[in-house]
Amino acid sequence: MGNAFFLARALEQALGGALPVGVRTWDGGRVGPDTGPAVVLNNRRALRRLLWRPGELGLARAYVTGDLDVDGDLKDGLRRCWSAVRDRKITRPSPAEFARLVGLAVRVGVVGPPPRPPVQEARLTGRLHAPGRDRAAISHHYDLGNDFYELILDEHMAYSCGWHESADTTLEQAQRAKLDMVCRSLDLSPGSRMLDVGCGWGSLVLHAAREYGAKVTGVTISREQHDFVTERARAQGLDHLVTVRLQDYREVDDGPYDAVSSIEMGEHVGEANYPAYVGVLHRNLKPGGRLVLQQMSRGRVAPGGGAFIESYIAPDMTMRPLHATLAHLAGAGFEIRRVVAMREHYVRTIDAWAATLERRWDEVVARVGVGWARVWRLYMAGAALAFEENRMGVDQIVAVA
Repeated sequence: MGNAFFLARALEQALGGALPVGVRTWDGGRVGPDTGPAVVLNNRRALRRLLWRPGELGLARAYVTGDLDVDGDLKDGLRRCWSAVRDRKITRPSPAEFARLVGLAVRVGVVGPPPRPPVQEARLTGRLHAPGRDRAAISHHYDLGNDFYELILDEHMAYSCGWHESADTTLEQAQRAKLDMVCRSLDLSPGSRMLDVGCGWGSLVLHAAREYGAKVTGVTISREQHDFVTERARAQGLDHLVTVRLQDYREVDDGPYDAVSSIEMGEHVGEANYPAYVGVLHRNLKPGGRLVLQQMSRGRVAPGGGAFIESYIAPDMTMRPLHATLAHLAGAGFEIRRVVAMREHYVRTIDAWAATLERRWDEVVARVGVGWARVWRLYMAGAALAFEENRMGVDQIVAVA
């Protein structure tokens, strides 16, 4: 009997039922459904990674390195596997189950030392959310290269949830609609003094200056982003209205501003620092001034997004339920005026990014290498599914100081 037979028996025992996807082994064997996505184990090392790191991190390491692949729709494969885990209430293997897996590993010849983790995995040091560690965490994700993000994002370089007003809204139109939503909610007019905390590649600061005549200061701790926005403002003739500072949010103290925004940056500050973060937003806003905070949310399970996200995409990220974020804002002195749920819009936004990644796959690989390209393919498929299944949310909050 081939490796596939023994794998099928072990996997079906672990899952408590039939396999949700097909499985192909390095010796040509196949088990599971004949249609739909199939997991491809390209070598014994794929199983060795799972033996040493059972669960999400081991699977991610195997996928990023190419030891494991997926033949077919990756998002559909993740959906089927997650559904099986959820519906069958599968937890970590018991000691007896783990012993059986070790026995299988011996039988199919995969026992050996733990494989080295992929080089794309984050390895941060220092105290959690100390300024130096925060800079390293941001650099790990955002300093992959401006030209890489230009390949994936729309022309605004907006790396956040767009607003899809209709079924045929393009990504560019969705991002412009989102930017207009923010600017209108901030009640911007020519000469308004605006602060954007965590300005990214400048989609909002440039839009607010160009379309609304606001005088905007953006802050970021990413050198790549700082240089990109500074150059784009100069090239668009907006440098008289736009200032970008390479600065930690904790150092911002030049208010009061007429309006303050922070778009999907609060996830990076950590729960312990969140009161200080919203305090900075409040302290730098004039009385009666408006805040727009766009932020992702998650329940108590895996507030950092899970082992893959925390290791490869956004180290030290923390998300909380929406009500907890609103409580933080109220505690800082903000009056909540409006909350707009955008969860379904993020599915379409991420799907558009994923489609662009596939269309430009060869260019992406040439720019960042196949390992990082595979990280992003897995990231987008998993993130879109998390929003689709309401395991993650995103909201745009309007508040007044």
